[in-house]
Amino acid sequence: MKFAVIGAGGVGGFLGARLALAGHDVSFVARGRALDALRADGLRLIEDEELTVPVTADDDPATIGPVDYVLSCVKATQITEALSGAGPLIGPDTAVVTTQNGVDGPRLTADIVGERRTLPGVVRVFAMIERPGVIARHGGPGTLEVGEWDNADSRRVRALRGALEEAGAGSPVPADIWTALWTKAMFVIPVGELGAITGLTLGRMLSRPRLERLLAGTITEIASVAAARGIALPTDIVKTTMDFARAQPPSSTASLHRDLAAGRPSELETQTGAIVRCGDEAGVPVPLHELMYEVLRLGRGREHQEQA
Repeated sequence: MKFAVIGAGGVGGFLGARLALAGHDVSFVARGRALDALRADGLRLIEDEELTVPVTADDDPATIGPVDYVLSCVKATQITEALSGAGPLIGPDTAVVTTQNGVDGPRLTADIVGERRTLPGVVRVFAMIERPGVIARHGGPGTLEVGEWDNADSRRVRALRGALEEAGAGSPVPADIWTALWTKAMFVIPVGELGAITGLTLGRMLSRPRLERLLAGTITEIASVAAARGIALPTDIVKTTMDFARAQPPSSTASLHRDLAAGRPSELETQTGAIVRCGDEAGVPVPLHELMYEVLRLGRGREHQEQA
């Protein structure tokens, strides 16, 4: 199969390396130092050992041409720009797979390429850039769940799952891809936003009873919004999400927290902002998210001198 991976960060690097090692034709759309590193030294993946993977990389999608699957591995805030220039990658049967945290990735992707081409995906891996062109996997099952927009059993989804399984990345079959997407968001978004406000790791938040209750409250708000949107969730989803949080390493932080703390562009709008917007659309109050959204926007606004 032929793949184009847009973005050479932790997720894109991990998935692209695994697929390339399995013999698939993998090209990266990258730029800057990442592009230079991939061209000069290939992609290096550090797991139990360090592997060097020869890959094709270019900043011009036209050089790569049409592929079977586009793996969209940029942040949600970069989807529109990245896919607006990705036309040369998309042939008559090309599918674009989303990998972003939060719940906005499929919508933003479909706005550019259409629902028919969009395959919502849920990645479960802790992988980070050590330096340009070098990706280190630190944990997580290393899987990509994927499904059709309407959860139909399609040939292209089965083929992609098979390729991922053969590549050692794994692709469990979700009962409902939207349930999987919102279930992950119920963990990632609260940990990121509450961590950004407090500056605390997950373990330190859970050690403080009031913060533990606030974490559960933000999860409950997301569950209420999901239910109002028709997302099928287990009745004990808040408990299972809190149990999952307690099972994570105490030093855990989310990318939203890390990006805001470092003054980098973040996914605040597409994570916390998306829950506020979805709550408004569904008529579901989300006061904790509204408060955190406004507080974090103000902090980011002061830092970058942007209008809040």
